[in-house]
Amino acid sequence: MSFIPRVGHPTFLVGSERSGTTLLRLMLDSHPELAFYAEFEWVLQLMTDGERWPNLEDFYEFKRLDRASDDFAVDRSLDYPSLVRSFLEQKRTSEGKPRIGATVHLHFDRLFRIWPDARLLHLVRDGRDVARSCVQRGWYGEVSIAAERWLTAESLWDEIVKTLPPERYLEVTYEDLAADPVRVLTRICDWIGIPYHPAMLEYPTRSSYAYPRAEFAYQWKGKLTPREVQLLEARLGDVLRSRGYELSGLPPIEPTPIEQMLLRVQNRVGVARARMRSLGPRLWLASVVSTRLGSKAWRTAVLLKINDVVSSQLD
Repeated sequence: MSFIPRVGHPTFLVGSERSGTTLLRLMLDSHPELAFYAEFEWVLQLMTDGERWPNLEDFYEFKRLDRASDDFAVDRSLDYPSLVRSFLEQKRTSEGKPRIGATVHLHFDRLFRIWPDARLLHLVRDGRDVARSCVQRGWYGEVSIAAERWLTAESLWDEIVKTLPPERYLEVTYEDLAADPVRVLTRICDWIGIPYHPAMLEYPTRSSYAYPRAEFAYQWKGKLTPREVQLLEARLGDVLRSRGYELSGLPPIEPTPIEQMLLRVQNRVGVARARMRSLGPRLWLASVVSTRLGSKAWRTAVLLKINDVVSSQLD
């Protein structure tokens, strides 16, 4: 089936992973007039800063192996930007809604090559909570290194916002969303151009996500050690302040070169342990060995098994 791209100016929810983007996306997707897709950065990953588009055959294979991208049919008659736009049109038409959006955590500056008039909704969360959550998920094993995801996203946002007219973007915080979701969602809907609808807060009936509460914010205060806070604030302090977040008052710790090495070791060990728990020892070992020594066919087979495991854990 051929999907003719009809999406005009979609709304993209951008920000670091673990910033509450899934929560907000579920709320937005629950609106009767707005279909909102989950992580969409995979369509940008093969793009570069130049003018050439990714090779389509490479992209077809990349999509086949990417766990997040298996929802969409591929129309091989389309060029790259039209194909990408067709994916969101598939999401929109499948839900029968007039508007469309998607979440993007990485490379969101590249969106403008495909949608020159794209509108960006920036969700920011306290970077200390983001780093803590990344470690909790097993993506990192040490919080000050985990802070890199938040720093990367926020630095990119600072560059993008310099070039956008005010009507093309909106900034909201996770902390405000958790404390007063109706007020924040009403503000977002007004900016998008749709009325707030109570259905936006009915997502707990269709997902594992609970209704937001104010105590979901600033969990780092009770879950990080003083030393972890000091290490984080040494990296994040200036950006946290620029986003309106108060620092703890503890003196920041700048690790020595030896301490930095030990933190990197702690990070690698933590990631390996978390991945082994998630995948099981055999599949984890296969992933390590196939990545370093295996054939392309073996690496692909292992990756597809990992995708199955991860998908089953998310169900």
